[in-house]
Amino acid sequence: MHSPGVTPGVFFGGGMTQRLFDHDPVSGITTWFQYHDENDAFSLHTVQETDDVVDANKRDFNGAASNWRGDMHKVASIPMTLYMDLKKQGIIDDEKAFKKWLNDPDNRYFRTRPGKV
Repeated sequence: MHSPGVTPGVFFGGGMTQRLFDHDPVSGITTWFQYHDENDAFSLHTVQETDDVVDANKRDFNGAASNWRGDMHKVASIPMTLYMDLKKQGIIDDEKAFKKWLNDPDNRYFRTRPGKV
């Protein structure tokens, strides 16, 4: 398993080598170890396959009830890598910012029911 267009253990122009570090087939999360020759540094790059999450969200969205009665409603399903990125940006911990993110049409593929949060 590797990212599209990336061959594990290959030297890239600019002095970078990339190797598979970890892959979790259940979550679809793959982590790559990247070594940068020019500054003798390394980084970990994490990617996640999201097609299954988006497909499930579309099914849930299309089958969701139109009313908002009751206390608890599943309104979104967000891949773990995206969740961690939003957490790093402070969006997850800021209720107003998170609602704005959820209501943004650009993020509609992560919604599991229509309406405004």
